[in-house]
Amino acid sequence: MDERPEVEPSQAKTEIFAYAHKRGALAVGVADLDAIERIAPPGHRPTDLMPRVKSVIAIGVGGQTQGAWRVPAKAMAYFGSTETRAYSCSYALAFFIESRFRTPSIYCPPDLDNEEGPRIPLQSLKLHAELAGIGARSLAGDILLHPEFGYMYFASVFTELELPADEPLAENPCPAPSCVDMYRRQGRTPCMKFCPVQCLSGKIDAEGRQEEMHYDMAACAEMSQQYEAVPAILADAMGAGDEAGRRDALFDPDNKMLWYKMSVGSGGLLAQCFECMRVCPIATGAELADPIRRARAGR
Repeated sequence: MDERPEVEPSQAKTEIFAYAHKRGALAVGVADLDAIERIAPPGHRPTDLMPRVKSVIAIGVGGQTQGAWRVPAKAMAYFGSTETRAYSCSYALAFFIESRFRTPSIYCPPDLDNEEGPRIPLQSLKLHAELAGIGARSLAGDILLHPEFGYMYFASVFTELELPADEPLAENPCPAPSCVDMYRRQGRTPCMKFCPVQCLSGKIDAEGRQEEMHYDMAACAEMSQQYEAVPAILADAMGAGDEAGRRDALFDPDNKMLWYKMSVGSGGLLAQCFECMRVCPIATGAELADPIRRARAGR
């Protein structure tokens, strides 16, 4: 194996950030590895995946187009997500680090832990991004928001290259002033009011900051994160007493939509309720939250 080149950490970080931005990242940061190791539970720490990891790089890519926020929920369920762009960017970044600095790196898998169930991830990409300073937790189920870019999708890269860490955001953009005003009048913020299953609640203190946030994950998941949908349908079909019952279970109109999404590889198969973000003034109204405003700023 070739010897690794001499690397100046700050210069390497500059090059890595420039490459990530070139690949489509809006925000990039390096999380404090010691902090992640302290906060993440055993089995879900970076060293559990990469024992010699020295740095965790978090990236965020843009969320929806401005037009997407204006379509009905049933349409948004098909094209609302841009998470695969975050994953492809981080995948490329891991290769860039290895080819440029000859240092082992991995694209951190966003996938579920097959030993702990369908809603436990291998790693918390949200924790990485928060500690890297590219997002802060919102009243909308702890979804991360950025003061400039609003709603983003996140991905992470682990590397044995040691890089200077960044700080978390000094100020949380959530709640926005208009949300505080609404809370003072109605006792709810827009995300709380317009959640279809009312899974969000919380409190805002006298200074207009988050005091408490409550998220009923089970209620949210029952509607949007239907990981158990396919086996449940198959179980109903197998348990049917006759051919007509099996046909009804497999070809019910709602189930046909599930088969359609699976057959075309739709990114809208799971976790595609965006109503809390649709009404969030930060997600949709941050200065550079959508491509139209970003293009204007670029010009």
